[in-house]
Amino acid sequence: MSNISDVRAREILDSRGNPTIEVDVELTDGTLGRAGVPSGASAGTFEALELRDGDPNRFRGLGVTEAIGNVDGPIKSALIGNTPDNQSYIDKILMELDSTANKSILGANAMVGTSLAVAKAAAKTNGLHLYEYLAPKNKINMPVPMFNIINGGRHADGSTDFQEFMIVPAGFDSFSEALRAGVEIYHSLGDILRSRKVLTSLGDEGGFAPPLKSNQEAVELTLTAIEKAGYIPGEHCFIAIDVAASELILDDGRYSLLREGQIIDAEKLMDRYEEWVLKYPIVSIEDGLGEEDWKNWNKLTKQIGSLVQLVGDDLFVTNPERLQRGIDNDSANAILIKINQIGTISETLTAINLAQDTNWGTIISHRSGETTDDSISDIAVATGAGQIKAGAPARGERTAKYNRLLRIEEQLGYDAIFPGLSTYLSLIHISEPTRPRLRSYAVFCLKKNR
Repeated sequence: MSNISDVRAREILDSRGNPTIEVDVELTDGTLGRAGVPSGASAGTFEALELRDGDPNRFRGLGVTEAIGNVDGPIKSALIGNTPDNQSYIDKILMELDSTANKSILGANAMVGTSLAVAKAAAKTNGLHLYEYLAPKNKINMPVPMFNIINGGRHADGSTDFQEFMIVPAGFDSFSEALRAGVEIYHSLGDILRSRKVLTSLGDEGGFAPPLKSNQEAVELTLTAIEKAGYIPGEHCFIAIDVAASELILDDGRYSLLREGQIIDAEKLMDRYEEWVLKYPIVSIEDGLGEEDWKNWNKLTKQIGSLVQLVGDDLFVTNPERLQRGIDNDSANAILIKINQIGTISETLTAINLAQDTNWGTIISHRSGETTDDSISDIAVATGAGQIKAGAPARGERTAKYNRLLRIEEQLGYDAIFPGLSTYLSLIHISEPTRPRLRSYAVFCLKKNR
């Protein structure tokens, strides 16, 4: 068995042109594992710490030379000579080296880059794809993509208050068919915006960022794009929303919707979600409330949790302890998984397993500041997560993830199981009695277009 012979890091650029870390792990047989580390703009308060230099004279304070020094120094010294194919042991070494809850000594960026590079090296030296190396055989399946086609919030100044409006092409038999639908709808939206003489600038995640009058207008524009592309909302494609409500919350607990000139309390915001879910084929709402508003998360789950997937991102930050609190308090029914929020692959898998054992939904996610590293695609397949967010079907750092999934689907052949509509709705806990609302919207669209 080959052992780890070298660990080194370098400063590269992410998709926003900011510095981030890339880590190489080399084995004694010459095998190389390499991992790029993403970065978020709307980071949750409880995320593991992304270590930045803070030197205003270099990269506007965003340099990562200190984190790189941690990789090239203490991390390298601790890992050299160890076998790479015991991931939990490798990650235990990293966590003991840091010893803080938020990874503030080594930096989560240094730790996640190393953890992931080790896993890649171990997979390669064993002649396996990363998804094969990480996968319990009974979990492997292809995820349903969630394409962010309208960007707002912190990801696109001057667009919507809510951060993401996504299309979810779940009503297909394969990932490749779902991807094709997503691409066609994305370009359909571009055509609509250009025909209306609306700006077609892009946000951080590749979605369009039009200056709309309201958040509801973004929902209806998305539905129009689905229909214009030749698909039926409520049958082929659905809508998901990432509100990123922690970015909207005021000191008094109310929420500021600047685009609409409103300040509303949590009750009215929750009522708005219910109204939209009953009116539109919305299947998922992420971060609908603030990251510490546990009481209202519980109310929201009771109010519409059987109608729609309620996803915690800032609420849980891929942290098993915070997730357990959500499970115990019946707050949300799904978790967004971002490996750099927690710091190691082992901790990430613990969060995924906890959610799945509790019958919660899981979504493997990118960050707004991305690299071309496509590991999240393998993680989504390996864990049977069933859902993946990687941005719009455009821009290299986003399409790298989708193209990787196309290759995996080809490799798996007949074993490439795509959930399909019925399985997907079960996966995200939309109960059988409430599903006719989705079909009724599809019927409405068919009648309207006759």
